Amino acid sequence: MPKWQKLRKGNPCKMRYHNITKDDMLNGDGLRAVLWVAGCTHKCKGCHNPVTWDIEGGIPFDDAAKEELFEAIKPDYISGVTFSGGDPLHPANHVEVAVLAKEIKETFPNKTIWLYTGFCWDEIKTLDVVKYCDVIVDGPFVQEEFDGKLHWKGSKNQRVIDVQETLKRKEIVLCEF
Repeated sequence: MPKWQKLRKGNPCKMRYHNITKDDMLNGDGLRAVLWVAGCTHKCKGCHNPVTWDIEGGIPFDDAAKEELFEAIKPDYISGVTFSGGDPLHPANHVEVAVLAKEIKETFPNKTIWLYTGFCWDEIKTLDVVKYCDVIVDGPFVQEEFDGKLHWKGSKNQRVIDVQETLKRKEIVLCEF
């Protein structure tokens, strides 16, 4: 059994992460806290964070990490949290990310939740985590479609989706900034 699947005493969380970035302006609108999770199956050519691909990399997301993340989100000047990585929707992560996103929404109802994933909307739209997200940037990074002038995404194939409007209208609604 891989070490990421082994349960630790007192904490059933098996998700791993690499970093919690505080006061981030590059991964979503406003100043944000970013949780960089471990594990990605996409392994996009030109990825800016390949160190996060290994599902067994990083360190366990434990109670101390959760407390650090919540403290980073807490200040009034912080707009919200962004889940990135790796891929927060990696099969080993998406359930725990959903539980965490739900708790963040309940604790900080005025903060936004952004999520970056290499999966496309049709592959993820029924996952539990989606209902807690305000914005999802979907699709794999495609190096040949890179454009440094794009807002909140790296390649032209990716979409910055207004999740709540998309769920309401039952058709993809893109964010306009």
